[in-house]
Amino acid sequence: MITGELKNKVDRIWEVFWTGGITNPLEVIEQFTYLLFIKQLDDVETTKENETSFLGLDYAGMFPQNC
Repeated sequence: MITGELKNKVDRIWEVFWTGGITNPLEVIEQFTYLLFIKQLDDVETTKENETSFLGLDYAGMFPQNC
């Protein structure tokens, strides 16, 4: 059973989805998975940008700069 701080975090996430109109638990899991995937892509992109900047190299990222 989830208790304490972790339960509060899960409840806050559920509340955000609920107030946004997503009430089906499977849809919440699907949308949250998409968000985690996008966050991971952004983290990898940021790491690569920082590494190439440190090394003084040019880097063409996976996300266009002119959006």
